[in-house]
This record gives sequence, C-alpha cells and structure tokens, in this order.
Amino acid sequence: MPNSPAPAENTAHPVVDSLTPHLFVPTAQRPVRAKLRRLAASTRVAPHAHPWAQVAMADQGVVRLRVDGGSFLVPPSHALWIPPGMVHAVTMVDDADLRTLYLYVPRGRCGPAAAPAAQAEAWRGARMLEVSPLLRALVQELPTDADGAPQPAGERARERHLSALVRQELARAPTRRLGVDLPRDKRLRQLCEAVLADPARHATLADWARGTGASPRTVARLFRQELATSFAQWRQQVVLAQAVSLAARELPIAQIAAELGYGPSAFSAMVRRSVGQTAGHFLGRAARPAPGVARRAP
Repeated sequence: MPNSPAPAENTAHPVVDSLTPHLFVPTAQRPVRAKLRRLAASTRVAPHAHPWAQVAMADQGVVRLRVDGGSFLVPPSHALWIPPGMVHAVTMVDDADLRTLYLYVPRGRCGPAAAPAAQAEAWRGARMLEVSPLLRALVQELPTDADGAPQPAGERARERHLSALVRQELARAPTRRLGVDLPRDKRLRQLCEAVLADPARHATLADWARGTGASPRTVARLFRQELATSFAQWRQQVVLAQAVSLAARELPIAQIAAELGYGPSAFSAMVRRSVGQTAGHFLGRAARPAPGVARRAP
C-alpha cells in the first residue's frame, strides 16, 4: 500500500497533533513502547507517520483509522497494525481510551520482531488483528511513561519480558477484515466517503451515483477497475464494519440491523453469507469487552 498522505476528513471536529510520539521512541533496548490517552468522541488526530511500526487499539470505544487507500473501524476486540512510514489519521467514533504501541522494527524487516522473515511482506500494509485476552492483558501491563521517566529497580527487565510476549502474540494474532479499500478517482472517492458516513442512506447504486457526475454504469466500472470488487460487495464490507462498531455499544442485533437499513432476517442472512457465522456469533466476538474493563451504557 503506498505511503502517500492519508486523506483528511472534511469535518469541523477538534483536531489534535500526533500525540507526542517523539516521547515514546522504541529502540532495540526498549522495542515496545506503550501510550494511553483518553479522547472525546469526534476528536481527530491529524495525518502523520512514524519511522517505527504502530499498533492502535482501544480499551473502550470505537476508533476509525484511515490510511492511503483504506479505512478501518477498530472496536475494543481488535487492533490495527500500521507499518513504519505509513501516513495515517485517527478519528474517535466514541469517547475512547486509545492505547498505542510503538514497535522497533529492525532494518530490512517488517512486522513484529517475532514474525518469521518469510511473512514480512504480509506486514507491509495495514492489518486488522484480533486481540486475544492474553494480548490485551500483556499490553495493559506495559508501562506508559514517556522517555526520561524514572523506572523502579527491576521494571526495565519486566518490560523486556512483556515486550517479547507482546510481539509473539501480535505475530500469531488472527487477522480480520473490518475495513475497506478507498479509490483514487475523485468521483468514486466522493461516493465512497458518503457511504462510509451513512451506509443506509440509499438502497441502490443509481441513488448513490447521483451527484457524482458519473452514471451508475461508470461507477460500477470504476469499482471494478480501482477496487477489484463490485459496489454491492464493497458496501457490504462497510456495513459489517459499522455493525461491529454498533455492537461495541451493546445494541441488540435487531436495532443494529435497523440502523443499517436491514430487517433482522435479511441482516442475519447477509452476515452468514459474508463471514460464515451467525450474526450473534460474529458480533458477540467483535463486541467482547477487554478483561477488567467495565462496559459502558449504550
């Protein structure tokens, strides 16, 4: 995936800078650095990049991350891997406890240091990872102090052991598709941004194509050319990601279906057809809370 700047979202929401990554620089001696910050819903972190890898996750709340060519919704049960040098922007969908890991990546490698070299190519793009209870617990134990903060005796050795385990768990974490590719064509990009903002707004491609300056046939062709998929398949991925976001708020499946423009039966059939699981199983796993973190009221 190219490393050109991620698109800025056209909103009036508060924008903050890159949240002081220079105070948490990972090194060979401290290969995993952790940071925790609570941010209000709709807060945006401006597009930026790091020379090291990043893993973004939330203890509570849903976070949207955008990279060049893709948009991802990250619920508490998942994390997004961002390789070194990839420009990314962050938006808080909910009030969120944003937990960030910065990882040292040796020259010529990509991915967690524990990942086999043969798998490095798979880590050169953004990847959505399932967060196991073990990985969550390990991350929560990592110190979140900035560079220069004093460490009690023995804490540096404990941090090294935790870091090694975190990298191993990241390397073996299952991947999950909870994002969509974004096009470069301006007309198609306009349509895709509108679908991301409200996937239930229209029912047909003809309705979505109005206002883009392109016919439905042209839009369908552009989807095939730029994204190697049909509009229906692409929108379905948007709906699944939005469903996970709503499930993280503990909404019932019937309400999730209604908000996304489906009846309960049609929604359940779509989920089973897409992911091979019942809606309850798929959304139940996605909404699973972090151990030790109390759920918030919807």
